[in-house]
Amino acid sequence: MTRERVVSKKPNILILMADQLTPGALAAYGNTVCQTPNIDKLAHSGVVFDSAYTNSPLCAPARYVFMSGKLPSRIHGYDNASELPSEVLTFGHYLRHAGYHTILSGKMHFCGADQLHGFEDRLTTDIYPADFGWTPDWTQPEVRPSWYHNMGSVIDAGVCVRTNQLDFDEEVVFAARQKLFDLARGNDPRPFCMVVSLTHPHDPYAIPQRYWDRYCHDEIDMPKVTAADVKADPHSLRLRYVSDMDSTPLSDEQIRNARHAYYGAVSFVDDQIGAVLDALLQTGQADDTIVILLADHGDMLGERGLWYKMNFFEGAARVPLIVNAPARFPAGRVGASVSLTDILPTLVDLAHDGDSPAPPEPLDGRSLWPHLAGQGGHDEVIGEYLGEGAIAPLVMIRRGGFKYIHSPVDLDQLYDLRVDPLERNNLADDPSQADRMHALRREVAERWDLPALHQEVLASQQRRRFHYEAQTMGQRKAWDFQPFQDASQKYMRNHIELDTLEAMARFPKVHGHGG
Repeated sequence: MTRERVVSKKPNILILMADQLTPGALAAYGNTVCQTPNIDKLAHSGVVFDSAYTNSPLCAPARYVFMSGKLPSRIHGYDNASELPSEVLTFGHYLRHAGYHTILSGKMHFCGADQLHGFEDRLTTDIYPADFGWTPDWTQPEVRPSWYHNMGSVIDAGVCVRTNQLDFDEEVVFAARQKLFDLARGNDPRPFCMVVSLTHPHDPYAIPQRYWDRYCHDEIDMPKVTAADVKADPHSLRLRYVSDMDSTPLSDEQIRNARHAYYGAVSFVDDQIGAVLDALLQTGQADDTIVILLADHGDMLGERGLWYKMNFFEGAARVPLIVNAPARFPAGRVGASVSLTDILPTLVDLAHDGDSPAPPEPLDGRSLWPHLAGQGGHDEVIGEYLGEGAIAPLVMIRRGGFKYIHSPVDLDQLYDLRVDPLERNNLADDPSQADRMHALRREVAERWDLPALHQEVLASQQRRRFHYEAQTMGQRKAWDFQPFQDASQKYMRNHIELDTLEAMARFPKVHGHGG
């Protein structure tokens, strides 16, 4: 039955984004160990997408897709040192065009001189560099990048007092909460779209004692599929090399420590989400705000002997996606496969109550509005991986119960996730799947010119490496975003009468003497 909409006011939109959060770590997706009461509440009264995916399992490309509604190859967002071109339209531009105040607090991994990409306000700097220093080199697969993942995150997993990531995320949440209070006290009539983007639970797997102690160590679940349980595909072998997994064998205790700390980091994320939602409630804006929870990609957490991301297996490629707007969309679950490309057209639909104008250009994503409104919707994800550990484009098609993974330099992979959710059995050579494989290979050839894309990636890598070397010679000018605060407008200043200033800053407002 079609769900009825009961709210017509243009809503605020709050997007809560976690980095490297796999849905398998959440109770909303079946985890029985990890403790996330705030996310659980969002899921209980929201629409939970059970089969949501990143389109590129790496931080920057995934975020560029999330922002633009386009695949990495369309916008040259190949890897973690690719620039997001300024001319690329993002949901920031779309929503500003629709009258929204767009705000970013936290990580978005924008590389290049444009560090706003449609956001009117950016409250913090980024945790990652904005230059081209992390550009991979497909021509030298035998050379491990010094700046990339190694197994130290797992070997040294455990308890800490402070980390770089704790410093960052606490600043992100403080700035976001303060902005919510400022919006409530201000006179701007526009609705807002705020992205609060945390860097946890991304490795390194280190978390303060109070979060570690939320879990009994012996109850931490271990990987369901070990490296010995499956034959490693060529891409997985390359990932093992690029992240130095083979030279650093792990004990069961080290694996459990890493997963324990990861769960602690997920609980930290949940607490931060709770703090932001509490500010939304305190300011009286909760009823008028659609809350969306998602991640850029997942984490393998030792499944198949792999860690981190960079592949299209479920642990790395799936993401949580929860849309919480009880007054607009009744709680429910969606089983169809959707992706981060779908976020931009969905946000535009939310801003126009499902009646969006035609976009100014073609998009790769499709709106989730039909799913949210109980009217069905699409069931398809297209993926591309063009980053570290690859030596040629890696593409993915997820449709119905099947996932197909293809690279010109590797053997094909086909999994029937309905009967094989752990992806143990590659059906690419199964005679019963011959017709399906023929159709999928034909579709890949029609969707992509993979030899041309390969050459585009190589040329981009070469340009960016040369660019970075040149930029580091002589006086260096950084692109990193510098948040600006006008101290002349903060707290008590002599150009504003004291009672007026105090009345402006107090929330909720009071009336009468001094108010």
